[in-house]
Amino acid sequence: MTDELLAGYQRFKEGYFSENRDKLRQLAEEQKPKHVLITCCDARMEPALIFDTEPGELFVIRNVANLVPPYEIEGSYHGTSAALEFAITVLEVPEIIVLGHSRCGGIRSLVMDAKKLPQDTFISRWMSIVAPVAELADPNRLHDYATFNYCEQAAVGFSLQNLMTFPFIKERVEAGKLTLKGWHYNIVTGSLKQIHDQDTISTIVEEAQD
Repeated sequence: MTDELLAGYQRFKEGYFSENRDKLRQLAEEQKPKHVLITCCDARMEPALIFDTEPGELFVIRNVANLVPPYEIEGSYHGTSAALEFAITVLEVPEIIVLGHSRCGGIRSLVMDAKKLPQDTFISRWMSIVAPVAELADPNRLHDYATFNYCEQAAVGFSLQNLMTFPFIKERVEAGKLTLKGWHYNIVTGSLKQIHDQDTISTIVEEAQD
């Protein structure tokens, strides 16, 4: 299986790398991405392909179900928070986008198996960030993809709200130096839904918390 990757690397080295050597050399000296994109580690999600971007344009943060944890300084390991801190305070990227997607395994496990999953697993602890989303799903419609699409969008709403708990993000948003957006990508139809409207986010989150 690794032979396929090595063959792909050879095509890249002889093709794109060779043809864009000067551009890539400049990127090696400094990166100035235009967007922070928080998305899922799902193998079907390829942000650079979906948005037709070049290397250096996107600062991509990937994790299970594209979640943003709330700001907190306890504990030892904060991969997503550390990446956000670097992107915003060091690189000064002007926009953060939380990109959810359809048929997300993380959201599906939360909605369908939240009460079955052992509570001491990495996945269950991570998905507890958006635990109220599980309450949005109609138990009689758990095989309806529309139900999961709604829950996936609600999770994006929670992540957008959690972003505002980070002092260095809140300060820049209020100063007009940083914008936050939420999108949901349908991997079947290719459609992209914007859910960054604050009223929409508030409504979804409030319903999840009721």
